[in-house]
Order: sequence, then C-alpha cells, then structure tokens
Amino acid sequence: MGEDNSATETLQTSCCVAGGGPAGMVLGFLLARAGVDVLVLEKHADFLRDFRGDTIHPSTFELMYELGLLDDFLKRPHQELREIGAVIGDFELTVVDFSHLPTHCKFAGLMPQWDFLNFIADKAKAYPKFHLRMEAEVTELVFGNGNGGENARVAGVRAKTPSGTLEVRADLVVGADGRRSIVREKAGLQVIDLGASIDVLWMRLSHRASDPKQTFGRFREGKILVMLDRSDYWQCAYVIPKGGFDAIQQKGLPAFRANLETVAPFLAGRIAELKDWNDIRILSVAVDRLRKWSRAGLLCIGDSAHAMSPIGGVGINLAIQDAVAAANLLWQPLSQHAAIDDRVGEVQKRREYPTRMTQRLQVFAHKHFIGPAFRSKSQIRRLPLPLKLLQQFPALRRIPARIVGLGFRPEHVRTPDVSSGH
Repeated sequence: MGEDNSATETLQTSCCVAGGGPAGMVLGFLLARAGVDVLVLEKHADFLRDFRGDTIHPSTFELMYELGLLDDFLKRPHQELREIGAVIGDFELTVVDFSHLPTHCKFAGLMPQWDFLNFIADKAKAYPKFHLRMEAEVTELVFGNGNGGENARVAGVRAKTPSGTLEVRADLVVGADGRRSIVREKAGLQVIDLGASIDVLWMRLSHRASDPKQTFGRFREGKILVMLDRSDYWQCAYVIPKGGFDAIQQKGLPAFRANLETVAPFLAGRIAELKDWNDIRILSVAVDRLRKWSRAGLLCIGDSAHAMSPIGGVGINLAIQDAVAAANLLWQPLSQHAAIDDRVGEVQKRREYPTRMTQRLQVFAHKHFIGPAFRSKSQIRRLPLPLKLLQQFPALRRIPARIVGLGFRPEHVRTPDVSSGH
C-alpha cells in the first residue's frame, strides 16, 4: 500500500478561486484590491506552460489603463498588431484594422501568457488580502449540508497539495479552472455543446529576417495555417477537421511537412525543424457554455462557463471581461460578508449576451468559412464577397476590429482601490 498522507489543512476566506489562469488571477486581484479576502488555488507549480494563444486585446490594455498599470504593463516584452491580415490563395488583404478603436492602445498584443499572469500576481501581492497557493489542485467541492444534493449550498473546496489535503471554506467559490473544469463537473452544472468542426495543431518554426510581413491566416488548396510572429520564431496553428489528426499521422510526417510548405512556401528549408510528432501539439477545440453558470455558493467564469473556439483569439478576452464583471457585481457583498447567492446570478445575466454572440459568430465561421475552405482543393481565383468588400472598402475593417478588439460588451473597472482610498 502507498503511504497514507492524511494531513489536512483548513482555511477560511471570503472568496476561493479555483484556477490561476487569466480569469482567476484578474478576479483575485480586483477583489483583493477592493478589500475582499481572496484565495486563488492553482494546480501547477508556476505559470511557465505553453499556452499557445497569448493574445492581449485592446480591451485588456484599456483595463490596465483604468487600473493605472498600463505604462508598467507595456514594459513587458510583447509584439503589437495594429492590423490582422490574411493570404487567401494569391490574394493578400487586411481584415482587421484596430487604429480607430476608442482605446488608449489601438493594437492587439502578443505576450506569453505566463508573463501576463506573473504581472497580475506581482501587482496583486501588494494587497494583503490576496493569497495565491501554487500546486493546489481542486478535486472536490465542500457542501454546507455535507452530502452535496442538488439544492445544497457550496461552502468550499478540497484541494490536493504536496503536503496533503487543503480544505478551504468560503462565502463564494469561483470556478475558473478552464474548459475541463472540475468545479463545474462536481457542481453538476449542465453543459450545452454547440459543436466544433475543427481541431488545431500547434508548433514552432524559426523566423528569418527575409520572411514576409506578419499575417494571421493563410488559406490555400484546402489547407489553413495561422502564423503569429513572435519575433524570433513563428507560432503556427494548422487547422484540421475535427478528429482528423490520426489520419494525418498515418500519412506520415513528411506528408505533413509538405502540406505546410504548400500553404506557406516561404517556410521551405526549415520544415525539418519538426523532427517528430512530439514537436506538434493538438488542441481539441470545443465550443460550449453552461446553461446556468452558478448555484448557491458557486459561480463559474471564463472557459469554465463557456469554452471558445480559437477563432479571433477572443477566449482570453472574454475570460478577463467575465472577471471584471464578477468583481464589479460581487465585491461589496463579499467585503461585508452579506448574502451573495442572489447577486451571483447577475454575472451570467451581464455576460451571457457577449458570450452567445461571440459563439454564434464562431460557429457560423466554422460552417460557412472554414468548412468550405477545407473542401476547396483547387486554386482560389476570387475572394468571397465579405472579404472582397473588406478589400475594397477599408472602413469596413473597423467592424471586425470592434468585435475582436473590444467584444460585444466591454467591461470597465468599477471596484475601489482600498490602498488609495478611492
């Protein structure tokens, strides 16, 4: 038998956040800044993981401005994207133009997500009511009546740590533990699967000074490759039909390399950097949302409440916006240890509209743009009408810029800063 590690540590807090991703860290920071005792539990030992999608949207830069952190934030290494383009067959065009957004930063940024999370953690630690526990993986919910019935109130969590079991009692538990959320599973919250027709293969390839100007999407002969310029390397996402990775592997790595060269010929000569399938990671894409984001004593936000497609890179943006909305609505009752269950449902009321609209557009894009692109094996001789209009009328590029850069309901910081008295 293995060693019985039965040590149990018990803590009490106002808000316990499961998951130290963008949603969880921003929520923890905003609540602690407003004087709420908050504990964030993150299952990994650090933030240094390959998150793949590292987009910082103009709306997030605007939140940094509202918090008085923008100048410091911009000192972190990042790349700035003022436009998003595409190469479709032999047509090169600009799809998104951020230059007209009503924000202080009229660009999207590319920043490793661990840098973003470390930045938020550093700022949050200035507030004595912020607590972060690494290597603390939430495994169970604690219920007020002990048995976890449908109507039982969630009273805390149990987490696995290197030193044993951690039990946290809290006025509110927030599930921010991603698309494979343990919190939402243990809470018995119903998931609505909207369906995703794609998966994504992620990889890195070296960058050369002679490479063409940054473009986000390349479409050619039924193949789709998204390329992010990370200065010294290309972060590449090869889009494939759902469940199609096994068939690609069966054809062999040389055939896969040849496909990459077909869609991006300038990569010739460096495809051999993909030495084996371990250099390629698959993201199984899901588009879903909870029918109900909360129950008594518990709230889910970010990917725990709604998994997004990587189209537009908006998942991180929506997660952070959820966190801001939750902090705005809940900081006051949490700081006063007042009844909170009626207020928790207001977060979904606030955030469900932008979630539904964004997912609707993503599913539409899967069916009407990506699906036909997969099926089109011949050379593209003319652009689809929407893209042709974007090419002919540059002002129209402001519409996708608004959707991608700000979203359908951008949030603003309404929580106080107890350290400044504001």
